[in-house]
Amino acid sequence: MKLLIAVVQDKDSNRLIQALGDSHFKTTKLASTGGFLKEGNTTLMIGCEDHEVDKALDLIRDNCSQREQMVAPISPMGGNADSYIPKPVKVEVGGATVFVLPIESFFQF
Repeated sequence: MKLLIAVVQDKDSNRLIQALGDSHFKTTKLASTGGFLKEGNTTLMIGCEDHEVDKALDLIRDNCSQREQMVAPISPMGGNADSYIPKPVKVEVGGATVFVLPIESFFQF
């Protein structure tokens, strides 16, 4: 048995949860915040049998698209603000970060 921990952007979470549910994957949703853009993420815990991992990864890949987004850089703290130019930059967001962990045992009460 495996535990997949998938960190996805909030914009992709509802679509992914629906797709996982339609394929009979049990999913637990946790709210989380990204460290780089400080935006909301969704962390999903998905338990599945070893032979179902590839199917779950395919669903995640198909429902979590990468896209470009304009973000305003954060002003420097304690640095020289005279040379700081707050110009928006384009960054790639979305997609998913997935950790696959082996599960020794599973209990549901």
